Amino acid sequence: MTTPSPPLPDPEARGVRLVVVLLVLTVVSGLIDAVSYLGLGRVFTANMTGNVVVLGFAAAGAPGFSVPHTATSLAAFLLGAVAGGRVAARHGKGSRRKWARLTLAAETLLVGASAVVAFAWPDTAGTRYALIALTAFAMGLRNATVRKLGIPDLTTTVLTMTLTGLASESRLGDATGHRSPRRTASVIAMLAGAALGAWLVLHHGLGIPLLIAAALSGVLAVVASGRE
Repeated sequence: MTTPSPPLPDPEARGVRLVVVLLVLTVVSGLIDAVSYLGLGRVFTANMTGNVVVLGFAAAGAPGFSVPHTATSLAAFLLGAVAGGRVAARHGKGSRRKWARLTLAAETLLVGASAVVAFAWPDTAGTRYALIALTAFAMGLRNATVRKLGIPDLTTTVLTMTLTGLASESRLGDATGHRSPRRTASVIAMLAGAALGAWLVLHHGLGIPLLIAAALSGVLAVVASGRE
């Protein structure tokens, strides 16, 4: 009697689970929004919910807000989301591992380019627009991918529904919150990224937090798996 061959390892399982990848990307979002809001004129490039509100402030003439900056961020984010949708249409039915790594590699290049711009041409109007456009496009591309991947409770950029779920499904709510650890980790990740990003912007400028964000995305592009 022949011994059956052991099953071949699933290539999708090689690497770091997507839950961990998305939590680290949430830290990256905090870094990038710290750069954009504190260093680029009160504009968000990862959190578009806040950006729409900021655009309303700017349109009403509130001091310290810029319609051109915010509109640039929104437009670049939407273009990035369109690109993410095209990538999903091409790769979404194949290997999730390859798809996730391809998107992360693109994010690494875009955020890395923004770091180079920040170091090479600091404190110019053109630099601000370039950083807004590059990081917002990267976040749109990533958000479209994360949405299509469909990992519950991990959007990487928005926490409103995460916090709602934590409260409404807690023991004080309807006591059905079986994903509370994941949601709690997402909130902590965003807070940590924002705090680190703010400290770096205030003490070291824009280039270093962008470089760290690019490095984190680059590592994830190498190690991400296709499993949740």
